[in-house]
Amino acid sequence: MPAIRSFLKVASSLAFAACVIATAQAHAQAHTQDGDASAVRLDPNNSHYFLYQGKTIAFISSGEHYGAVMNLDVDYSRYLQTIEAAGFNYTRLFGGSYIEVPGKSFGIQRNDLAPAPGRLLTPWARSTTPGYAGGGNKFDLDQWDPEYFKRFRGFLAEAQKRGIIVEISLFSAQYNPVQWNVSPFNPANNINSVADLDWKLVNTVENGKILTYQESYTRKLAHEANAFPNVIFEIQNEPWSDRPVLTDVVNPFLFPPARNQYPNSIDLPDEKAMAWQTRVAQWITSEEASLPNRHLIAQNYCNFRLPVRQLIPGVSVVNFHYAYPEAVTVNYGLGKALSYDETGFLGRDDESYIRQAWNFMLSGGSVFNGLDYSFSPGHEDGSDTAPNGPGGGSPELRRRLHFLITFMQSLPLAEMAPDTRTVKQAEGVFTRVLSSSTGVYAIYLDGNGPSDIILDLPSGTYMATWTDIHSGQVVATSRIKHNGGEKTLSSPEFHDGIALLLSRTTQ
Repeated sequence: MPAIRSFLKVASSLAFAACVIATAQAHAQAHTQDGDASAVRLDPNNSHYFLYQGKTIAFISSGEHYGAVMNLDVDYSRYLQTIEAAGFNYTRLFGGSYIEVPGKSFGIQRNDLAPAPGRLLTPWARSTTPGYAGGGNKFDLDQWDPEYFKRFRGFLAEAQKRGIIVEISLFSAQYNPVQWNVSPFNPANNINSVADLDWKLVNTVENGKILTYQESYTRKLAHEANAFPNVIFEIQNEPWSDRPVLTDVVNPFLFPPARNQYPNSIDLPDEKAMAWQTRVAQWITSEEASLPNRHLIAQNYCNFRLPVRQLIPGVSVVNFHYAYPEAVTVNYGLGKALSYDETGFLGRDDESYIRQAWNFMLSGGSVFNGLDYSFSPGHEDGSDTAPNGPGGGSPELRRRLHFLITFMQSLPLAEMAPDTRTVKQAEGVFTRVLSSSTGVYAIYLDGNGPSDIILDLPSGTYMATWTDIHSGQVVATSRIKHNGGEKTLSSPEFHDGIALLLSRTTQ
């Protein structure tokens, strides 16, 4: 009940925000129709996927830890070349307002988001005053660093050339004092006389003078990125982490306190955090109102899964972290892109990440993005396979994710939607199904087989193609004549998943 009351209170502020930016959004929509169709957007024929360069696409990636611009030790050209070679079309990028500490933040030893002393580049220029906690001089929040923006634009241009969409995460939760101690907004790290405050207030409207600098930063990045069509803006990474409101749990049968704590708790940001995020969305929209391009805005909603109560006005992409397929199924009616925006704290086992990706995307998801720890400074080819913090990632994982990309690209995505009717029963396995009205059925079987699956199909002739999701090889094909109604198909033997593509060839 407290969470519900909190969100009812937020609703009034969201409604007000909707009125404030409605005119700018209407102008943006008109401009999109007139001239910025090249910018990535939701496909008007199926808003659960994206339209880019005339193609309906989903995004799949396994990428570096978001510091490719701010960390001067990262060769971003080599990194982008590597993920392009894997067939990936998406990467996340933190804008520079949040920084991690080498070896201390989340146990990550080789961390792109934690530059070595002297190797950090931020949007703000350094002053002549020594004393930054991360090494070097303090920041002057009134001055931009031209070298940062040269590198920022270079990254976006390189990604555009390679067909890679960049989600720019403008802000992030601070999580704990470790990160706040090296933040450019910390009064100890700048010369701008910002007030000392509780770090849990940084991303709220009650942060004093910091709010002015956050607005300038948001508008500056929006302006600098405007020429690039391959950009999505995320308001804030994991906004519930600093100001959580316990809203649900994954496993209700656990006993407290574990029942109500991460990784079992499903938390939302509180009222103050939501009001601040709404303000950031306004800044993006109003800055772009008179510029050529309008970029999609993403809201990082929660971990795991939860029915969305209300989105911030202007949001087109709903991001979940460590997402269950139910994050898609309970929110599909929103008509938005539903994104598995981050995974990577589940050990080093490739298998778990492959299963997550197939389950989410074959449930109707729009994006799957893994946090891949095999990318680190000096290993922009993704070859760092030594243990590195809490997560996984490897060349083998990327090789196998490529088969999911190939499978998704073979589908008429503009026509595809989740289907809970076609598979009536599957022996010993879980199934996820996408289908089209023209008779294309994409089915993922999660588990071990062989399995007999009972399908309810219209009459027609079908081609059935079974693909090993680990090798990408077609392991069986058959031509099926069917008079309509129930049809039992027997799969080949498989381990840890198999994919079936069923296409009607005649009516």
